[in-house]
Amino acid sequence: MREFATRHREAEGPLAVWYTIMSRTDFGSFAELKRTFLAVDKVGKFTVFDIGGNKFRLVAAIHYNRRKVYIRHVLTHTEYDQDKWKE
Repeated sequence: MREFATRHREAEGPLAVWYTIMSRTDFGSFAELKRTFLAVDKVGKFTVFDIGGNKFRLVAAIHYNRRKVYIRHVLTHTEYDQDKWKE
């Protein structure tokens, strides 16, 4: 996240907000997560967050039973649309 925010300064604030919410909230399910983050979707085994007014995507693997979030990718909308992250 830090590396991405360094390259895309306009993502820094929205990513910090996302991180703060995720680190302070104990989500037990996708339904609970969806109540907080309206712009979030399940894509296969991943959870995809729209960040910064739909300019960026954060792709995470969330293990609700273990209370763990693994950030797999942080991408621009264009990079996300190229689907290379699915490989």
